[in-house]
Amino acid sequence: MTQTKLVELIAPSGYAPYADVAARGVATLEALGYTVSNREVLSRRYLRFAGTDDERVEEINHLARRDHPLPEIVMAMRGGYGAVHLLDRLDYGALHDRLCNAPVAIVGHSDFTAIQLALLSQAHTITFAGPMLLADFGAETLSDFTVAQFESVLHSPSHEVQWAGDGASGDIDVSGTLWGGNLAMVCSLIGTRYLPQIDGGVLFVEDVNEPPFRVERMLYQLHQTGILARQRALVLGDFSQYRITDYDNGYDMATMIESMRRVIGIPIVTGMPFGHCPDKLTLPVGGQARLQTSGAKVTLTLTGYPYIGA
Repeated sequence: MTQTKLVELIAPSGYAPYADVAARGVATLEALGYTVSNREVLSRRYLRFAGTDDERVEEINHLARRDHPLPEIVMAMRGGYGAVHLLDRLDYGALHDRLCNAPVAIVGHSDFTAIQLALLSQAHTITFAGPMLLADFGAETLSDFTVAQFESVLHSPSHEVQWAGDGASGDIDVSGTLWGGNLAMVCSLIGTRYLPQIDGGVLFVEDVNEPPFRVERMLYQLHQTGILARQRALVLGDFSQYRITDYDNGYDMATMIESMRRVIGIPIVTGMPFGHCPDKLTLPVGGQARLQTSGAKVTLTLTGYPYIGA
């Protein structure tokens, strides 16, 4: 980076349980050349949340109302639970007017998915599914992959990444709007105005602590509501920290995915490095994606998103 850029923290969900992790996250961002503002969120607590609903929603709405320049990056402190409290109170019209033509990167994942999809649906604002302060920059061992992806995407108008899938989707070449995030949060918005109505999209999902049968249940919900049929492909990210029991009787994640391939009628691409895992991509929610597979090789090309320059 040629100049210091501002990262403004927001805390729309849970509070920071460990002060040392928060301090390490701030120090890591500073070592990478960023200035970190709104550190008050690091110690703010109300019940299980990082502040009252009023405090948490105002941080986001304030982006549209401030007189001084916007920060280059707005980063969610963590996920957890609480974003759903804010959806009915966000000033979508003002956020649209202020953010849609501004080079601002709003970044987060997990519970933050609800706000990202609401902003896309109601304010037509592209945000980024990517690293957060505590889990990623506050990790004891910083992921070089995550940092490289974060900086490459946010500082350039296009980005290409490759990974190895399971090769079972055949060779495909599809393009469309990239959208999605945490699978449970996507499903929680079905039937609400906050779920974007996207046709011909590339839907990516991930989750944590969800065994295969519960992941399948949520995928069936997306299938039976007709959402999957309107997409060009489903991309599966990281599904981790779940437990298989004897009762599953061999019904593991790979078996579940093959079962869903026979049902949903669109390609399922696996192995995307994104989710509750150390190595994660930064993905524009509402940007454009070209998804190509050749055997097990997967190539994802990202364009059409706001970026903050070199």
